[in-house]
Amino acid sequence: MKILKKILLGLACLLALILLIALFMKKEYSVERSISIAKPKAMVFDYVKSLQKQDEWSPWGKLDPNMKKEFVGTDGTVGFISKWSGNDKVGVGEQEIKKITDGERIDFELRFKEPMESTSPAYLVTEANDDKNTTVKWGMSGKMPYPMNAMMLVMNMEDMIGKDFEKGLASLKTLMEAMPEPVADTSTVKP
Repeated sequence: MKILKKILLGLACLLALILLIALFMKKEYSVERSISIAKPKAMVFDYVKSLQKQDEWSPWGKLDPNMKKEFVGTDGTVGFISKWSGNDKVGVGEQEIKKITDGERIDFELRFKEPMESTSPAYLVTEANDDKNTTVKWGMSGKMPYPMNAMMLVMNMEDMIGKDFEKGLASLKTLMEAMPEPVADTSTVKP
């Protein structure tokens, strides 16, 4: 019985220490990754502003082939919502386009419902390197309130989410660079 009391006391002390440390830990995180794609900026922006197309390149769309999706509104416009419900790896949530700076940036709001409830802003930015090359930046930030922020002692959100962003952007690059560029109509009408 003494051993059990010592074990329980030790666990209680460890828990108290973790909670004390969490009081002084940061509660916010932000992640951003980027990649250069050998395609014109307008073509890249038109493609990435579609939430329905994200499943073609996002690593999370590939985690559950049986994921149920629902779309509300007009894709690629402010207010469009993509809802998902899937296995334990993807959970339940939705993503809404909150703001579009045409040709430049798309701001989203990610609302996770299961397994944990949270809301995080995210964005995609396109920047022209030249006429044929575009840098795409994918970012997200979030908060982990006390005492949940103690989980950041053992998991690095920058690394975890960053690796998924890197996979997704590499997939986007491969997909986009395999696409033919639209051909401009150079014909003229003669009277």
